[in-house]
Amino acid sequence: MGVLPVPAEVHAILLDIEGTTTPISFVQETLFPYIRDNVKEYLRAHWEEEECQRDVGLLRKQAQEDSSLDGAVPIPLESGSGEEELERIIQAVVDNVHWQMSLDRKTTALKQLQGHMWRAAYATGHVKGEIFEDVVPAIRKWREAGMKVYIYSSGSVEAQKLLFGYSTEGDILELFDGHFDTKIGPKVESESYRRIAASIGCATNNILFLTDVPREANAAEEAETHVAVVIRPGNAGLTDDEKSYYSLISSFTELFLPSST
Repeated sequence: MGVLPVPAEVHAILLDIEGTTTPISFVQETLFPYIRDNVKEYLRAHWEEEECQRDVGLLRKQAQEDSSLDGAVPIPLESGSGEEELERIIQAVVDNVHWQMSLDRKTTALKQLQGHMWRAAYATGHVKGEIFEDVVPAIRKWREAGMKVYIYSSGSVEAQKLLFGYSTEGDILELFDGHFDTKIGPKVESESYRRIAASIGCATNNILFLTDVPREANAAEEAETHVAVVIRPGNAGLTDDEKSYYSLISSFTELFLPSST
């Protein structure tokens, strides 16, 4: 794919995670299966803790909102009548989580529980965040050239920090100047990129956004943010029109910064 010159007006690089810094397979084959396989054990171990009860409360509230949806799983209230009832409620939470995940839902309730489970998994070494090998050396170079580097992912900021804090490259959180998730807005809406630019104190055309998803690239472009689409193993294929329209890179090393001359 060769070298992609970065416009001189760019002084911040905004990175997607899944399919950009991190293989899609890590998310699909490691992170999500970990939740599915361990949610019951996690709930049993942490049920009495305040954080876990808050998570269950949020999931219960979400279940009420979802009650009219096909296949929705209700979570009953506890009445304090023993072990059998507790097991029944825990199983309802497990079934609810599995149902939401089967639909690839991104509710705050689901994300919060997932984030707390991943935190425990990273801290105990059961999971390490996988990073493409070109990522860390490239970011170090960008920062040396005066670039700011930010993350924008649909995964929560907490989940982002866990992935980079407990990664195959060690703790690399120091490489990032800030993190954004969908609290700032959906990645497929142009207004989100305007909000990010305002938050970091620059114009949208001072930012280069790297993503593997053309719909996100399109939204960023609508906000006059510079864009490159990242081609990685396992990413969804692009149409011929997308290939000819977008700037493409297959490695972060292909970005050529004006200040690196």
